[in-house]
Amino acid sequence: MILFPAIDLKGGKCVRLLRGDMASATVFNDDPGQQAQLFAAQGFSWIHVVDLDGAFAGSSVNTDAIRGVLSMSGLPVQLGGGIRSLAAIEHWLGLGVNRVILGTIAVTEPALVHEAGRLFPGRVVVGIDAREGRVAIQGWGAGTDVTAVELARRLSDAGIGAIIYTDIARDGTGLGLNLHETALVAEASPVPVIASGGVGSLADLEALKALNHPNIAGAVCGRALYDGRLDARAALAAMEA
Repeated sequence: MILFPAIDLKGGKCVRLLRGDMASATVFNDDPGQQAQLFAAQGFSWIHVVDLDGAFAGSSVNTDAIRGVLSMSGLPVQLGGGIRSLAAIEHWLGLGVNRVILGTIAVTEPALVHEAGRLFPGRVVVGIDAREGRVAIQGWGAGTDVTAVELARRLSDAGIGAIIYTDIARDGTGLGLNLHETALVAEASPVPVIASGGVGSLADLEALKALNHPNIAGAVCGRALYDGRLDARAALAAMEA
């Protein structure tokens, strides 16, 4: 399993939110490129980047910060937040992003996601972000009637490389991953699933591993790495065991 350290961008800085609330942002590093370098030095193999401002605006906002991460980390990067057109997908892939994360348009424009999957096989990831099992879009600011499991089923033949399932109610809390819903999403589609939202300790990662689900490919972790609750080397060792 892969552990993806998260760099969430707001105002050009690395921040962490609580349950997706932009007003709750805590700044952990003023220099995203430097943070990316630190993650590389700690032994991570990927970096997960989200342009929070872009998710609300509907287009990329923290462009300079993203470029800094790309140039300074030397690691493959998956990027989400406001990427809602084929032109935007091509733009970021052309600049060196390894995988783009699509969220809102997976619900509002599914044909575009299928087309992106066909044009860029394996390089498109879909973020399924849910509250009480139902998908939220537009930077988590709007709810839908679509369930996370149903959206995963719809994406089964979209040619995407992965699904990132986030339980919004747990995001930034350190209360542990929603293992039950993660497993349901993983069972609904053959696409590899990455768990997100709530990692607070080594025990949370070990519990994910203990599911022993062949379709669960890793986890995203943010606040626990920044505030020291989770030791990077121990976490990587647990995921790689």
